[in-house]
Amino acid sequence: MNIPNDYFYSKSHEWIKFLDDTTALIGITDFAQSELGDIVFVNLPEVEDTIEVEDSFADVESVKAVSDIYSPVAGTVSKINEELFDSPELINESPYDAWLIEVSDITEKDDLLTAEEYEAFLSEEA
Repeated sequence: MNIPNDYFYSKSHEWIKFLDDTTALIGITDFAQSELGDIVFVNLPEVEDTIEVEDSFADVESVKAVSDIYSPVAGTVSKINEELFDSPELINESPYDAWLIEVSDITEKDDLLTAEEYEAFLSEEA
C-alpha cells in the first residue's frame, strides 16, 4: 500500500497535498481505489463551487459501486482535473498523481492524519 509522507489523509480515505497555506490538491488514496476496483466514471464539482469540511464534493463510479468523495477542507474549487472525465482509470493507475480538485482560499481543515497516522488507522480497520 502506497502512503506518501508528504501528503495528509482523512479517515474517509481522501488525500490532501498542500501547495501553500491556503491551496491544496485532493484525491483518493491508494487504499480507496483498491477497495473500489476499476473506476469507470468520475463526477466532479464546478470551478468556483464552495465546499465544506466533510461535505461530499464528487463521486466516483467503479465496477463495484458509486462512492461519494468527502472534502477534508473548506474552501473554493479553483481547478478540476478534466483529464479524469476521459480517463477515470488514471485514479487506479496512479492515485496520488490523479488529483480530483484543487481547492483555494482554504478556511478550515478536518482532523488530518499524517502518513504514519493514516497507516495506523488502516491497520486498526483491518
